[in-house]
Amino acid sequence: MIPLRDVIPTRTTPYVTISLVTLNVLIFLYQFSLGRAVNQFVLTFGLVPAYFSWITVFTSMFLHGGFLHVAGNMLYLWIFGDNVEDRMGHGRFLAFYLLCGVAAALGQTFTAPDSIVPMVGASGAVAGVMGAYFVLYPHSRIVTLLPLFIFIQIIEVPAIFFLGVWFVMQFVSGIGSIATATQGEPAGGVAFWAHIAGFAAGIIGVFVFRKPQGQTVEWWNDLDRS
Repeated sequence: MIPLRDVIPTRTTPYVTISLVTLNVLIFLYQFSLGRAVNQFVLTFGLVPAYFSWITVFTSMFLHGGFLHVAGNMLYLWIFGDNVEDRMGHGRFLAFYLLCGVAAALGQTFTAPDSIVPMVGASGAVAGVMGAYFVLYPHSRIVTLLPLFIFIQIIEVPAIFFLGVWFVMQFVSGIGSIATATQGEPAGGVAFWAHIAGFAAGIIGVFVFRKPQGQTVEWWNDLDRS
């Protein structure tokens, strides 16, 4: 399932979400321009659990391993970030995003503390945003592209189902990654436990960072379906 958009209109301009997407893309383009030197760049600014550094916990959130990696992360951040920022406010949302990224980095490091494979990507922080969305907008719907063999269909999926399935997939894959790691040093791949820890941090952190609502608006009954 590939998400295309959600159905919730935002009340404010998501300046932080736009800035984060722009910054991640610009840094990726810089990485791409380095050519062979990109490996040293990633080793310097990516998070290597065996050589843990608080500086790289933050810098690693803005590096990516390839075009599909950055494109996927930014798509999810764009879809879910604007509404979460709307409910938190700009400053609170930025702090929330970064803290979820920290939680994700610590979660992955805890599962593989001796790994010398650099961890890069905004996935953990974005997972935290998804966790917050899961709490704030359980009745939302996600417009999703669903490839069915040679057919492509666009459907609306309840957000609670979309995000729930995503989390279960990460958790099952995370268990599998631990089993694989016990057989030797992993060669790299997806940091599933960063996703899990980030999502969990988002579910918990949203109760701290969201602004109190003066009035509940049942937006799903008033949407323009045109």
